[in-house]
Amino acid sequence: MERGVMLAVCLLCWSCSVCVVTAIKRADMFPYGTLSGDLILAEGDDETSRVLSLPKPLYFYGSLFSQLYVATNGIISGQDLPMEKQYVDDGFPTDFPVVAPFLADIDTSGGRGQIYYRVTETPSVLNRVAQEVHRGFPDAKFTPTHVVVATWENVAAYEEQTRTAGPSNKVNTFQAVIGYDETDSYVLFLYPEDGLNYFGTRPKESYNVEIELPARVGFSRGEVTYLIFSRTEGPHYSVTSDEQSVKNLYQVGNTGIPGVWLFHTGNRYSFDNIVPASIGGLLDTPPTGGHGLSLDSTTPEYGEFEEYPDNTFDSDNQEEEDDYPHTGGDPEFQPAPAGGDHSESLQPASPDAPSSPSEDSGNQLSYGSEDVPLTSEPRYNSEPAERQYAPPNPPERVPEGDAQRTLKRQPQVPLEVVDVYPSHRNEHPHSPGGHVVSVEGDDVDFDTGVIQYTTENKETCARFQQQCSQNAFCSDYATGFCCHCRPGFYGNGRHCLPEGAPQRVSGKVSGTVTVGSTPVELNNIDLHAYIVVGDGRAYTAISQVPEPVGWALMPLAPIGELFGWLFALELPNSQAGFKITGAEFTRHAEVIFYPGNQRLSIVQTGHGLDDHNHLTVDTVVSGNVPFLPPGAEVTMDPFKETYQYYPSVATSSSVREFSVVSAERGSESFSFQLKQNITYRDCRHDNRAAVLETLQITMERVFVMYVKEERILRYAITNKISPVRVDPTGPELVNPCYAGNHDCDTTAQCIPLEGQVFQCQCATGYRGDGHNCYDINECDEGLSSCGAHSQCVNLPGSHRCQCQSGYEFGFDGRTCVDIDECSSTPCHISARCINGLGSFLCQCQPGFYGDGFYCSQTEGQTVRPRSQCEQHRDRLQSGMEQGGPPSPGAFIPQCDSDGRYQPLQCHGSTGHCWCVDFRGQERTGTRTPPGTAPKDCDRPDEPVRPKTHCEHHRDSVQTTSPGGYPIVGAHVPQCDANGQYTPLQCHGSTGHCWCVDGNGQERAGTRTPPGTTPTDCDKPDEPERPKTHCEHHRDRVQTTSPDGYPVVGAYVPQCDANGQYRSLQCHGSTGHCWCVDGRGQERAGTRTPPGTPSVDCDRPGEPERPKSHCEHHRDGVQTTSPEGYPIVGVYVPQCDTNGQYTPLQCHSSTGHCWCVDSRGQERAGTRTSPGAPRTDCDKPDEPVRPKTHCEHHRERAQTTSPEGYSIVGAYVPQCDADGQYTSLQCHGSTGHCWCVDGRGQERAGTRTSPGTPSVDCDKPDEPERPKTYCEQHRDSVQTTSPEGYSIVGAYVPQCDADGQYTSLQCHGSTGHCWCVDGRGQERAGTRTSPGTPSVDCDKPDEPERPKTYCEQHRDSVQTTSPEGYSIVGAYVPQCDADGQYTSLQCHGSTGHCWCVDGRGQERAGTRTSPGTPSVDCDKPDEPERPKTYCEQHRDSVQTTSPEGYPIVGVFVPQCDSNGQYTSQQCHGSTGHCWCVDGRGQERAGTRTPPGTPSVDCDKPDEPERPKTHCEHHRDRVQTTSPEGYPIVGAYLPQCDAEGQYLPRQCHGSTGHCWCVDGRGQERAGTRTRPGAPSVDCDRPVPVAPTQRPESVCERWRTSLIEHYGGKPDAQQYVPQCEPDGQFSPVQCYGETTYCWCVDQDGREVPGTRSHDVVKPACLPSVAPPTVRPLPRPDVTPPTNTDITLLYAQGQKIGALPLNGTRLDATRSKTLLTLHGSIVVGIAYDCKENQVYWTDLSARTINRASMATGAEPEILINTNLVSPEGLAVDVKRRLMFWVDSNPDIIESANLDGSGRRTLFDTDLVNPRAIIVVSSTGTLYWTDWNREAPKIESSSVDGQNRRVVVSDGIGLPNALTYDSSSGQVCWADAGTKRLECVSPDGSGRRVVHPSLNYPFSMVYYRNHFYYSDWRRDGVIAVNKDSSQITDEYLPDQRSHLYGIAIATTHCLSGSH
Repeated sequence: MERGVMLAVCLLCWSCSVCVVTAIKRADMFPYGTLSGDLILAEGDDETSRVLSLPKPLYFYGSLFSQLYVATNGIISGQDLPMEKQYVDDGFPTDFPVVAPFLADIDTSGGRGQIYYRVTETPSVLNRVAQEVHRGFPDAKFTPTHVVVATWENVAAYEEQTRTAGPSNKVNTFQAVIGYDETDSYVLFLYPEDGLNYFGTRPKESYNVEIELPARVGFSRGEVTYLIFSRTEGPHYSVTSDEQSVKNLYQVGNTGIPGVWLFHTGNRYSFDNIVPASIGGLLDTPPTGGHGLSLDSTTPEYGEFEEYPDNTFDSDNQEEEDDYPHTGGDPEFQPAPAGGDHSESLQPASPDAPSSPSEDSGNQLSYGSEDVPLTSEPRYNSEPAERQYAPPNPPERVPEGDAQRTLKRQPQVPLEVVDVYPSHRNEHPHSPGGHVVSVEGDDVDFDTGVIQYTTENKETCARFQQQCSQNAFCSDYATGFCCHCRPGFYGNGRHCLPEGAPQRVSGKVSGTVTVGSTPVELNNIDLHAYIVVGDGRAYTAISQVPEPVGWALMPLAPIGELFGWLFALELPNSQAGFKITGAEFTRHAEVIFYPGNQRLSIVQTGHGLDDHNHLTVDTVVSGNVPFLPPGAEVTMDPFKETYQYYPSVATSSSVREFSVVSAERGSESFSFQLKQNITYRDCRHDNRAAVLETLQITMERVFVMYVKEERILRYAITNKISPVRVDPTGPELVNPCYAGNHDCDTTAQCIPLEGQVFQCQCATGYRGDGHNCYDINECDEGLSSCGAHSQCVNLPGSHRCQCQSGYEFGFDGRTCVDIDECSSTPCHISARCINGLGSFLCQCQPGFYGDGFYCSQTEGQTVRPRSQCEQHRDRLQSGMEQGGPPSPGAFIPQCDSDGRYQPLQCHGSTGHCWCVDFRGQERTGTRTPPGTAPKDCDRPDEPVRPKTHCEHHRDSVQTTSPGGYPIVGAHVPQCDANGQYTPLQCHGSTGHCWCVDGNGQERAGTRTPPGTTPTDCDKPDEPERPKTHCEHHRDRVQTTSPDGYPVVGAYVPQCDANGQYRSLQCHGSTGHCWCVDGRGQERAGTRTPPGTPSVDCDRPGEPERPKSHCEHHRDGVQTTSPEGYPIVGVYVPQCDTNGQYTPLQCHSSTGHCWCVDSRGQERAGTRTSPGAPRTDCDKPDEPVRPKTHCEHHRERAQTTSPEGYSIVGAYVPQCDADGQYTSLQCHGSTGHCWCVDGRGQERAGTRTSPGTPSVDCDKPDEPERPKTYCEQHRDSVQTTSPEGYSIVGAYVPQCDADGQYTSLQCHGSTGHCWCVDGRGQERAGTRTSPGTPSVDCDKPDEPERPKTYCEQHRDSVQTTSPEGYSIVGAYVPQCDADGQYTSLQCHGSTGHCWCVDGRGQERAGTRTSPGTPSVDCDKPDEPERPKTYCEQHRDSVQTTSPEGYPIVGVFVPQCDSNGQYTSQQCHGSTGHCWCVDGRGQERAGTRTPPGTPSVDCDKPDEPERPKTHCEHHRDRVQTTSPEGYPIVGAYLPQCDAEGQYLPRQCHGSTGHCWCVDGRGQERAGTRTRPGAPSVDCDRPVPVAPTQRPESVCERWRTSLIEHYGGKPDAQQYVPQCEPDGQFSPVQCYGETTYCWCVDQDGREVPGTRSHDVVKPACLPSVAPPTVRPLPRPDVTPPTNTDITLLYAQGQKIGALPLNGTRLDATRSKTLLTLHGSIVVGIAYDCKENQVYWTDLSARTINRASMATGAEPEILINTNLVSPEGLAVDVKRRLMFWVDSNPDIIESANLDGSGRRTLFDTDLVNPRAIIVVSSTGTLYWTDWNREAPKIESSSVDGQNRRVVVSDGIGLPNALTYDSSSGQVCWADAGTKRLECVSPDGSGRRVVHPSLNYPFSMVYYRNHFYYSDWRRDGVIAVNKDSSQITDEYLPDQRSHLYGIAIATTHCLSGSH
């Protein structure tokens, strides 16, 4: 009864007091609007105010801000904001400073709300802010000087125009008020009662997904700078976490008034993070689920509590709830009533607190209906200001209908706020000592599901803090304590590791594994793992693994997968396993292998972190595994696995497939099922921790290997962890941080920014730029957390504290406390023990004598026992510790006469010395090397001061190269004796000096150039003014490289002492000077070239006139590169002071000068060459005559390029003053001179060679006779190209002085000579070869007879080309002296001879092959019979081309003397022979391959049987083309004498062999590679039925497809059947992910249906076949594609069609599968549509036609070691390749013939090679690490030269840009894509940051390269330099060569 009365009283008090404070009204907000002086922000969706300059700067966090910006989207920032898409839809924090009262996508367009803002000093506003702060922070000494008020009134959320529903009428009103003084700032957020009507906004790019992002409320410092150049995420503070917490903004507050929130936001001296007020309000706590931060979060976030209903009684349930105080609504959360408490008795917390709000009612502020005095403090406010309330366990989320049940189920727990002194201000909300929420009264059980907590067994930080990691802090909760990792560390709090640092694992493997039937014992063998946390790579090695089990355990990658899960690369909204488990866990896994059903158990136990922070994990394996043949290779495809998370356990189940390739068994496929659970200890007390449900681990690469020689088993796995429905390779995650292809150091974190931008930040405990990080020695630098009596031991990325001798860690695990040695009774029984700090003393009792360790009653007779030192020494000397005699060189401790360790110990062998304590432990920092004076061990230790920032900076500068040579030009800071920066710093190389502050930052305005007096740095600074525009401009110019070397040639603006632009600016490199205005803009007409007087810039300017045409022209010429370097050789027009063109213009590079008119156009006839007198441009022009023919000709000659550079070697005609051709013309480049007529035509006979006297062209001509036929012939020969260059090798006839042919003509190039008649025709029989005497052409001819038919035939044969070059190989008939055909004719090239008749026709049967006796052609013919069918067949075969060249390889039938087919026919090229019948038809079964005995064709035939299947198959294969040429590379089946397939079949071209059955079908597992032993095909094998009946699954599938009309939709169900006809274990609806498992009869397995992305893991009910035959390597080209990218990927060549320039991944396919190959180089022949490739594994070069079913053809298979790059010259029909092992470059014809070595010297690591067919030029790369280069030569190996050798690292990829004529390369060392002209000029960077390029091609303004980081093809746009596309094959492995395949040859193909 008494308790009931008390309850009623409590409720009455509470209900009365709650009326005092209600939610604020709009009228209670700070005044706003135009009447209050507010500015109004423009309407829009993404507007930012103009800069709001603050009269005095404010401190936000610890930084000073002098201006603010107000933005539409509910935020205030200290810097101009980026576009909203960069932050509005992202989570907190932002990367720029933000005060966020309601960060969401707000839109005020169309009058939907107003946003007001101002900065004010109004006293009423200042006083009100001061009162609010004093209420929330009573101890604060704060008087604001300025206030910023920003109000969002009736603002709406952004809504898409395409939304079907009309615009929402929901609007919000809220306010942010910032008050500040000289040292502090405070922020108020105000949310009126009806102010919030929507609580989040929909992302703009959510497409059709109905999601809404809750508003973000809080503060973010943004990114902050550290280590000078690096940036990292700054501190931040969130008030909301989800929609419910946003709703609570106006329902509660932290000031005691709902809707009013107050925060301390900045301090001048020290500020860690935001501090909220805590006057009776409840601080939000993170939710139990959703998107809260992980346990190691650095951000204190408010969390989730239920919205509470009206405060009314529920009379129906009151009786049931009388056992606990009924406060209405949710018992787990209630707002603190004004003046109320949550203790059970609801009594005041202090008896002295005022009991009524009416006391001291002056100076009031009104909220709601009641006045609350500002100076009065409610009863709860007598508590210390640092106290913070936190709710106990929040209730679980329940449906609305279950709310009542929740009330009944969970009793209200009274809270008591317990002070822990001393309390600290500005403390992290999780910090120890901040607050403790405890339970008092009767024992109350909290059912956590695992452990029962009561007030008696509750653990607290005070008792158990030592269980937390050294890098964690402890926080108390209602039911116990939890550990949380400190910022910069991650883990579960009990174990914390530095963020970003690589992790090592060590342990032992033991157990018994039965391989086949052989058990193998593993006895504690070593396991080591190394994980690169930054990209998720986990490497595991198990050593000393016996051979049989080593091969068999290769598929057991799950052993190493544990470490991949623990430290996987985290994608957003996920966390790796170590953050959950820490270092103590147990993993149980069971593996079941199929088809053998072997079972293996794996138990892995994490034992914590060792002294080096390495994870210790022991592994026990037991069970059976299948036998794998020695030497086998195991491959596992990438896969995904889903982990389910429950309290204290994570589980997963999956089925994996793996392939085993061995010489004995070929390729086999197996699978295993893995089931596992990982148990760990979690902390259930912190209910704010996010509860995980499922996460997906993606293992992108799995590599396994057993090294027999070293007996090491290796696993390498790349791991990413993400939410289940996230594709880690999706485009939204292309940021290198998520892809794992960044270039951050392995000891650095990759921080993703927008798009592909990322930032590298060294891991905790490391320092550097993120790309190169080194360990911070916290011990040396004084950064350790070690306290008194402890020693610091440095670890990678961290450190460890160990107690000194005589001390041990106390309860907190951090503080070293004295060991009470006396408790272990170390002294003699007759002695007493005296404990001291760090030591103890033993004293013999009175009447006893000795040292205390041994006491005797007889003085002088004590024999003390051996001391610890003596025992240590004697053990080592006797060898007891080693188990044998002492090792030479071992350290023996030295003891003094009392048996104690001597303070100074020295190692007799090494000479090192060190000091020790009384236990013989080395004292830190006392070790000295041999030859140096030992430390004085009796002298007390000096405290070692840590290195200063200056000393770290100085020591980090790289002043020597890796080889030890000095590096010149880097700035090394100078530090004084105390390690501080000297005030004056000077650069040793440039001579510049400047002053610096204490941080080493340059003081503005103090830099002086070399040779001038340095600034007095000790002189006090003037008050620092902000940098001017000129100073910003000057400081922005890059004058030193990132490494600190000076950059020469850039223009640096000059500023005066006040920071303004000097009126006269000069370019230090070019010497030009000009005047500028106050903005630094050049004043028109003031620029002067070097060496001319500068303009007086201080002379008052005339009113500025607009720029003239000349000045625009001059200023438009690009004279400097984008980086500011001068560009030499361009023409810059000269303008006078009035901006007009100067009459005389000169080109500074070429020296030419000319006159121009007022428009700058050159005046004809005024151009003069360099050195010639210039034209007087002021002389009045003669009346302008029209240009003459000569002048037009001269101007047409192109002497300069479009860019204005000179072109050398072109012929320019010379004109006289009247514009007529000068009579003597000379070619400036060749030196030839000649006379011309008035039309400029060369006068015959006047040309002279260089160095010979010129003809006198003015000498009067003889009366000009017309040109003779010889002269016309001579002049018509083209000896120069259209550009005027000489053409060598053409025949030029020689004419005498009268113009007649000289009787003897000779070819200048070939040396042949012959006589000609008067018409220049060769006289028969007079031609002589070079070196033989010429015929006397003047000897009179016999009377000339007419030419005979033979002579006409002979003379008509074309032996020279139209240009006069010799043609070899044509048949020339032989005529006798009378001109008749000689009876025996022979072909000079082929060697065939035959007889002819009088008409030159071949006489049948007389042809003989080369080397055989010729027929006697003079023997009289038999009467001629008509040609037989055989002879007609033989004569119809085309053995010569139309030009008379022999054609090799055609089959020519053989006829006997009677013209009949010889019974045996043989093919001269292939060597096959066969018998024929009388019609020449092949007789079945008679064909024999080359080298085998031929069939006896004269033996009578057996009765002819019909052709067998094998014979039909064989005869169907096309071995010759329609023209009769042999086709090489086709597979021809071999049949036996009976026409049956031979059991063993071999491919004549590839060398592969296999066994076949009676139908010729390959028997699985019998295929062998060339050179390998063949399988015995006669050995009996189980023969399967030739044809099985259709299975149930197949019949059902066929029936349903017919039912669907032959084309089922993507959503319709079609049964999936295995190759053997059984049901597939997983069945799905079409292409959806709605799947289930079935048994062998197709019946659904209950409970297996899944709608998830991850298909259910179903086990096959029928064992799969263990052997799969290798498919035939035949081509499957893509269809309907014009342009295809071909790429090499290990054992296949892939085809990726292009759609325009986009990669069409949907149509990608495998062009050719080549098992056992490693395809590297790849090239394409567009003329023959063939692909060529190099095979690194088989050491071959191959090709295949890109036609369906085509098979590969081996071209070269000898003398290749490591063939890589390959190029095809389609024009010359050649191929070129590099062999990187012997370091040579070779070439051959496209059929492999004509092989030759081009280069075998000066090559180290040649890789890529290309050929430019149009120019006949080769280019190749050599990535010699010492001297990488790109070289070129002609295709015949001439003119070798280096194109590029500077600024390259690993030039892997090479291509040719046909549009610009440049050679381009991609460098895996510099990461750049660059291009350069063949002459080395015009070099430019196309893309500065590639990943790891290997090969590259160019097509239509795009570069496509294969990338080893991404394992895909990446496209780069040449113009924009942006990555535009990416293709990642499904099977992830390295891509090698890449080529373009086209349906027709492109222009510029190379």
